[in-house]
Amino acid sequence: MDKSLLRGLPILLCCFGGLLSLLSPSSLAQTVEIIQCRMCHLQFPGEKCSRGRGVCTAAPEEACTTGRIFRNDGTPWLTFRGCLENCANVDNIKWSIYLVNFRCCRSHDLCNENL
Repeated sequence: MDKSLLRGLPILLCCFGGLLSLLSPSSLAQTVEIIQCRMCHLQFPGEKCSRGRGVCTAAPEEACTTGRIFRNDGTPWLTFRGCLENCANVDNIKWSIYLVNFRCCRSHDLCNENL
């Protein structure tokens, strides 16, 4: 066999192996779907979004979020929506005289619209 072919074989196998890894089911499972989230920086109860209205695109490490701030007596005070990194669902975080709730989702586009 020609020595030049033998020297090129490892390169060919590396390239072929790279192609196989691109097509393998495990790499397809790692694909992160890009989703869009409803965005609103300020929305007071009974009103439309007053600041920052639009849509944001969540990065792979982000989720769509809806945050709600309540007074201590449970009265809604403010809602905000958008894309948030390291989002977690939490209830009743004490913030001064307010309580804050977060809801996160990545199930489909604009999933935080009705959270």
